[in-house]
Amino acid sequence: MKLATYKDGSRDGQLVVVSRDLSTAHYATGIASRMQQLLDDWGFIAPQLQDLYETLNQGKARHAFPFDPNLCMAPLPRAYQWADGSAYINHVELVRASRDALVPESFYADPLMYQGGSDDFIGPTDDVVCPSESYGIDFEAELAVITGDVPMQATPEQALEGIRLLMLANDVSLRNLIPNELAKGFGFFQSKPATAFSPVAVTLDELGDAWDGGRLHLTMQSTWNGRKVGMCDAGPDMTFHFGQLIAHLCKTRRARAGSIVGSGTISNQGVEVKGKKDWPKGYSCIAEKRAIETILDGQPSTEFMRYGDTIRIEMKGKDGQSVFGAIDQKIVPLA
Repeated sequence: MKLATYKDGSRDGQLVVVSRDLSTAHYATGIASRMQQLLDDWGFIAPQLQDLYETLNQGKARHAFPFDPNLCMAPLPRAYQWADGSAYINHVELVRASRDALVPESFYADPLMYQGGSDDFIGPTDDVVCPSESYGIDFEAELAVITGDVPMQATPEQALEGIRLLMLANDVSLRNLIPNELAKGFGFFQSKPATAFSPVAVTLDELGDAWDGGRLHLTMQSTWNGRKVGMCDAGPDMTFHFGQLIAHLCKTRRARAGSIVGSGTISNQGVEVKGKKDWPKGYSCIAEKRAIETILDGQPSTEFMRYGDTIRIEMKGKDGQSVFGAIDQKIVPLA
């Protein structure tokens, strides 16, 4: 099934069930009013919502209404935990190669992960507010899962069983703030503002054979200022699948229902074309484009985002239809 959260003036919004083609929706009121309520009691509430979802898809829901992504908050507007991984080692390799730095061997066996802010997510069409263009504003097109309860020391296979929903993320980064923060040895903080998520989150059964072994084999489309800059395949180059990411999180603690785990920037390996390296699938963040330019030309030429810039992030199924709806945002200054 597909689920969204509509704005209603509160912090947590109203849970709605959305049709498979994203054309209609129905309030889940009477079954569950909020997404966290569903996650806390998944076994009891999910089957009831599934019945409503099937009725909605059949066109028989009495109080259905047209679905509007502009009314959406993040599917889970605030979460108990937001842990973002870096599952695509190709992205790390490119960024480090642009600095003539090697990737430590441990990175290929032990996932990178940081703890992000989870108290203030933004909706899929909400503006990205930034106090200064000089901070180096960058989008990051990612996948993210919402979990149920996952025990400490869960294996990757057990962790996969804990996934409840999958969605898209724009994990905005302020690149010019990152070096000084990392130099302190304590990780990201000011360089990671509020994250946006897709209009809908979907259960894994909606994905068919595109979901395989903890990886989603579909194309992430990134469109910057109306120009498509990324058509990246989310499946084959994902070094650590979602089960491994969640297991990493749960090495020394439990993950509770309502935890969100991100994939990191989706990235694909380059290919040799007439003796020259090329990246035909584009990029899912500007930092990677700049790294490629530095590797090829000795310096970057693509600037980071400016006020008024737009970013659209979307993933379509094998039928050509949008799976999660689109993240479609504008960069604006702090009022």
